[in-house]
Amino acid sequence: MEDILKSDARFRYMMLYRFRDDCEYYLNYGNRNSNVLWSLDESKHIENMKALHNSFGENDKPEWLTWEQILEYEKQMLEVEPTSTAID
Repeated sequence: MEDILKSDARFRYMMLYRFRDDCEYYLNYGNRNSNVLWSLDESKHIENMKALHNSFGENDKPEWLTWEQILEYEKQMLEVEPTSTAID
């Protein structure tokens, strides 16, 4: 994950998009099987999504994935109350 966070913005956007798609598949057609997640673990996957999202400046964050949506994935995937603070 460290190498991904050091990558250019385009690659980080692509990876964040991939992570979002993994969540959608996991929650819908993937039968909640963690093997469909890039991180292979629900908690780690959400942690990595948060790190990727926070790697962008406030004006560069993707419109197609908000912090609130990540928290909703966290809630659905981990069935816990999400942490609500973003680190910029």
